Amino acid sequence: MLISFIRTLILYISVVITMRIMGKTQIGQLQPFELVLAVLIADLASVPMADVGIPLVHGLIPILALLMSQMAISYITLKSNRARKIVCGAPSILVENGRLVENELKRLRYNVNDLLEQLRLKNFPNINDVEFAILETDGQLSVIPKSTRRPVITQDLHVPTEYEGLPVTLVVDGHILEKDLAKIGQDKEWLLQQLKSLGYQHPSQVLLAVIDSNGKIFAQRKQGR
Repeated sequence: MLISFIRTLILYISVVITMRIMGKTQIGQLQPFELVLAVLIADLASVPMADVGIPLVHGLIPILALLMSQMAISYITLKSNRARKIVCGAPSILVENGRLVENELKRLRYNVNDLLEQLRLKNFPNINDVEFAILETDGQLSVIPKSTRRPVITQDLHVPTEYEGLPVTLVVDGHILEKDLAKIGQDKEWLLQQLKSLGYQHPSQVLLAVIDSNGKIFAQRKQGR
């Protein structure tokens, strides 16, 4: 029983490390070859995990080989546009200038009902509002609306705006993030003073504290504190 537990733990850690090295891509955004690799890695790990009679190395070596293959393919596609097109494919235009591209729909075996469904999910129930609809290599549909249907932005209204950077997290679950604190050129003493001015006597009372680009601090108290 203990041996089975240890083998399972080793294989689990190996798969997690492998997937971590492969990158942060979400499952729905995996390229076809990446999805195949993910399925194969999971299958290879499950065999020695279920059968203790199979040497553990027989599961680890194929996983390592697949990881090396994925890294090699990723490097090749990074350097070569031709290889990227062969391995990952190319985006396909399904709607062009507000009209369906029938030949492309037939080639991809992508029916009109599926396209209309995806457009509705993108908040475009009327195809007349769509200038371009592009099927990306990961299966996602990108929609570019007609100029008359695009949302108004401040640039259109000639309204000046100030720069708004990312907020910096200072405290998470009562723990001070000193590295992030150093990014804004402040120290722990400064943070404690700021928290006291907001009614917190100790960081342990704070669930989350962040500071925006304007220097305004938001803090939320822990429940029961």
